[in-house]
Amino acid sequence: MFGHVGSARRVAILGSSGGIGGALVDLLATDAPERTVFSASRHPRPEPRANVVPVRVDYADPSSLEELAKTAAAEGPIDLVIVATGLLHDGEFQPEKDWRQLDGGQLSRSFEVNTIGPALAAQALLPVMRKEGWSVFSALSARVGSISDNQLGGWYGYRASKAALNMMIRCLAIELKRKRRETICVGLHPGTVDTGLSKPFQSATKPGQVVAPEESARNLLSVVGGLDADDSGHVFAWDGSRIPA
Repeated sequence: MFGHVGSARRVAILGSSGGIGGALVDLLATDAPERTVFSASRHPRPEPRANVVPVRVDYADPSSLEELAKTAAAEGPIDLVIVATGLLHDGEFQPEKDWRQLDGGQLSRSFEVNTIGPALAAQALLPVMRKEGWSVFSALSARVGSISDNQLGGWYGYRASKAALNMMIRCLAIELKRKRRETICVGLHPGTVDTGLSKPFQSATKPGQVVAPEESARNLLSVVGGLDADDSGHVFAWDGSRIPA
């Protein structure tokens, strides 16, 4: 099932307390009981499944990423990482509609979660990923992070931080190609998923356009499982199509 993902013995999901992250953990853990799934979040809960290892990770505490790397590496090299964290809004702010709403603190928070966190995750986890054979480091991006595809404007912080994430992914992929070509680094656009991130904006979507987290997880794993070395550095939508930079 899910192509290359079927051979992944050790995987790490960051942001497992979210809708997509939690669905990825559930699917990966049940798909292969012999697989170890490291379930990373700021507030990990006790886990009854023997093959799921809860780990605390907080981007505000980079040492927690190092602890995740050490914990995972103790069982062997990691085959797959999916960073499923993201911030569009919270209780303090909503996406900007025009430049008058720009706020330094809000912009900093967007970049902390959407760009800096995944970059630091790559820094910590790439050294303990499989060095020979297929492996993937991926992070949830967004179609609105495409500069050439931006026709509407607005959502300044979210768009800019996801565009910056896409550049981080491209840079990582170029470096990995020089060091170990079989390690793939990509961004993933999950579409509109029925989670807290999209909830305030679902009324503007077309019927049937919003998918459940479980369906989103299946779509993303299908895309990841079909990746090869030539795909590294790009961003892919849930249906496998490549999103322009």
